[in-house]
Amino acid sequence: MPAEDETRSNLHVGGKAEAATLTARDREICARLGPELKKRGLIFVGIDVIGDYLTEINVTSPTGIRQVAQFGGPDIAAMIWDVVEAKVARGEA
Repeated sequence: MPAEDETRSNLHVGGKAEAATLTARDREICARLGPELKKRGLIFVGIDVIGDYLTEINVTSPTGIRQVAQFGGPDIAAMIWDVVEAKVARGEA
């Protein structure tokens, strides 16, 4: 959610994370993007969806790891390191 004096909701400009339930459209977007992102070797990507539309794919600085944990979700940081370590062990990184 955007800060009171801001139109952007980015966390770094004072936006506040809020728990939300993924819609069917959100899941459709993820299902369509996921295989291509994985094929490109990306293991942690953030997407921005406004309404029913994908507006941005963040591959260099996705955010939200701490916020997911804050709302009771999985430890994404540990999950990322597990994937990185597995790739290194297989000689892929």
